[in-house]
Amino acid sequence: MAAAVFLRVSLPFAGMAFLNQAARMVVATAGPAVATSFGLSASELGGLGALFFAAYALAQLPVGLAIDLYGPRRVQIGLALVAALGFLICATAADPLQLGVGRFVTGLGISGALIGLMKANALWFPRHRLAATTGAGVFIGAAGSLAASAPLQAILPMIGWRGAFLLLAALAVMVAAWIWFSVPRQAPGPPAPPRQPLGQEIAEFARIFCHPVFLRYAPAVALLSSLVFAYQGLWAGPWLRDVAGLEGQDRAFVLLFFSLGVMLGQLLGGQLASWLQPRGIAPMLVPFVGMGLMALSQVLLILAPGGLWALCLLWFVFAYAGSCGPVAYALLSHRFPTKLTGRVTTAINFTMLATVFVLQIVIGWILDLLPRTAAGGWNSVGYGWALGLTLALQALSVLWMLRAPLPDEGKPAHVGE
Repeated sequence: MAAAVFLRVSLPFAGMAFLNQAARMVVATAGPAVATSFGLSASELGGLGALFFAAYALAQLPVGLAIDLYGPRRVQIGLALVAALGFLICATAADPLQLGVGRFVTGLGISGALIGLMKANALWFPRHRLAATTGAGVFIGAAGSLAASAPLQAILPMIGWRGAFLLLAALAVMVAAWIWFSVPRQAPGPPAPPRQPLGQEIAEFARIFCHPVFLRYAPAVALLSSLVFAYQGLWAGPWLRDVAGLEGQDRAFVLLFFSLGVMLGQLLGGQLASWLQPRGIAPMLVPFVGMGLMALSQVLLILAPGGLWALCLLWFVFAYAGSCGPVAYALLSHRFPTKLTGRVTTAINFTMLATVFVLQIVIGWILDLLPRTAAGGWNSVGYGWALGLTLALQALSVLWMLRAPLPDEGKPAHVGE
């Protein structure tokens, strides 16, 4: 029964997560070609990435509210079509402004991918299975970043970066149709409680953002995920070119391992958290370990090791560690009523995406402070300074999280308490 529900409900929403991951990775893979086509500087390329995440962040709160009120099925179908429009605008862009508009629209379209998956799972599965089913769904969705790395690089000379965006537009329309035909209109269980007036529903966000559990964990959890977003969505590709000296297929090969790290981190992290919980072990141990691995990865990236396989392993660990973030999303949502799952998830996502928006721009600014290389890339020293900054930010977020005894993991939270 659970497997059938996963195939009929979770898998179509995982298709939206696939689209989400591919939308982020496509610029890391095709970014150098896009920058060359339009003559973009590092800050301009960073701004392009920031526009995508700005739209993603701005849509979070209204999308989370809409999913809670109207259900993930209807909302995700509409968003998939918006994403298709964004990809189409990118494919036909005549200048950087149009490309930026396309990335902004795309960010709006894929903004509810994780929220929709988690809300659907919360409606169709018992609470103790939420981390595992969400991890499995995100694992499948993460194949989108896999497809947008080495496989996309292999066909890029034939279809060009514009063809890559056209391919994603067609895929977005297919995902919308999949959700429409596969996901039942009505979830099992008792009817949803009567809606409050819209003003009261919106006010729940303020209570979530001010809740002690959210304030304790959200900064560290959001930064953990934002580092993966920032590098997967843009800066991993240029780093591999400018610091590691990799081009073409070698660079895409390392990005393939990055994507594998994302996939396995989300799958195994969710399964481990669900395994720990019934045994009386705090499942937040999983993202805690991820934070430590992420810090170690940044130190090693600053040291800039050489060798293709060493780089594959390092970026794999970086992505694996950061992919424990969605597990923490699911665990934090346990602390709030099910009717607020979409809003709790979107509150964390908003925090994370706002962080990504800032990181994308700041990294570009740091790189532009130093002269460009003779080959047209950015100075490797700048990447070291950028990684040093994010490492310091992560240390501060962990210190904030540990500033007082951790809340009782077994005690449910109530918004407004």
